Amino acid sequence: MATEIPSPRRVGMVSLGCPKALVDSERILTRLRADGYAMSPDYAGADVVLVNTCGFLDSAKEESLAAIGEAIAENGRVIVTGCMGNEAEVIRAKFPDVLAVTGAHQYEAVVEAVHEAAPASLGPYVDLIPQADPDAAGVKLTPRHYSYLKISEGCNHACSFCIIPQLRGKLDSRRIDAVLREAEKLVASGTRELLVISQDTSAYGVDVRHEERMWKGRPVRTHMTDLARELGQLRTPEGQQPWVRLHYVYPYPHVDAVIPLMAEGLLTPYLDIPFQHASPKVLKAMKRPANEAKVLERLRDWRAICPDLTIRSSFVVGFPGETEEDFQYLLDWLDEAQLDRVGAFRFEPVAGAAANDLPGAVPEAVKEERYARIMEKTESISAAKLAAKVGRTISVIIDEVGEADEDGDIGATGRSQADAPEIDGAVYLRGASADLQPGMFVEALIEEADAHDLFGAIV
Repeated sequence: MATEIPSPRRVGMVSLGCPKALVDSERILTRLRADGYAMSPDYAGADVVLVNTCGFLDSAKEESLAAIGEAIAENGRVIVTGCMGNEAEVIRAKFPDVLAVTGAHQYEAVVEAVHEAAPASLGPYVDLIPQADPDAAGVKLTPRHYSYLKISEGCNHACSFCIIPQLRGKLDSRRIDAVLREAEKLVASGTRELLVISQDTSAYGVDVRHEERMWKGRPVRTHMTDLARELGQLRTPEGQQPWVRLHYVYPYPHVDAVIPLMAEGLLTPYLDIPFQHASPKVLKAMKRPANEAKVLERLRDWRAICPDLTIRSSFVVGFPGETEEDFQYLLDWLDEAQLDRVGAFRFEPVAGAAANDLPGAVPEAVKEERYARIMEKTESISAAKLAAKVGRTISVIIDEVGEADEDGDIGATGRSQADAPEIDGAVYLRGASADLQPGMFVEALIEEADAHDLFGAIV
């Protein structure tokens, strides 16, 4: 008589917020899959639904609460985790039926809550599933060809507009050998682009005094430059070099050392630096370094070493006390800096942030007007920089391949080394071959450009 193996319990996931939260979701699902759970793509098929929340801004909290409400309405069995988990009383007051609430990157607590809500015991024939290796490539919520590589948790800064240290704690760097092992396995399993993320990538290893670990028979420091150099040695099974992109890089002096690695081709020539503002007065109120003149000098030096360097940043407009003079200073600084990619945000008070008590609140109408002006400024800079690429042949990683049109032409969408997924522009291509697949690298002749994207043909 055959033994009937029961169907595994199924878990649904709603993941909100930044790439760091997405990595948390991947790790949670990897552990649950190792415990015998299956993943559900919809509410109806899930025995329990996890909602990984964002709690950085009030608007993000509203989105998180809406997602929790939808999950309860559609499924009824909901576990909440993530940054907004620190406000469990708010969540339970609005949704008393949630099964459990845990905080950011509390993996064990989330898994335990799932075990209690939907026990996974499937019997002796299927219980002996290997436990998840925390450094292995597990469940991915991104396309197969790119992966986020989180190197640390938390942050030691005390920026007046931010509550990340309250949500995620102080800097907690991962062992460098564990990070490199994860990166190696990701590349071996199909990743062609690694996106290095943290709250402060430049501070990696400060909390452990840049301790050394053995890797490939040699000591390697827990330090951003050592990490970058080692990631530049990775190769795919076919012998290709994956792209390695650095995000959330604060411009500490040692960042200068990674620019030559980009010039040598070991790293993707791309830096994501959260400048936030340029006015010394506003930066002081934000409790951020106010060395904007020195930054301009360093940008010039970096571009002299690596002319293809792309610099992305984000800025806050309408911060308390920001005057028209401060804002004009920022616009003039942007003219000098000529940043390639820029995101702008209207200042939004965050519960618990010191900036909420600062004098000189900027009216909403003024915030909107300044937001429009900074976007107009940065779009004109971007348009000019992209126009300069027309006529050039550049490397592109393919994200999506379309169907053949009536003339048999196949289009594809990809990104250049200047474009991170989700936040930057795209390269739209014609002339794709029938065997082109996402994750492949191609050379493309750029024929047109607009303020954000490039258009061309595969050569």
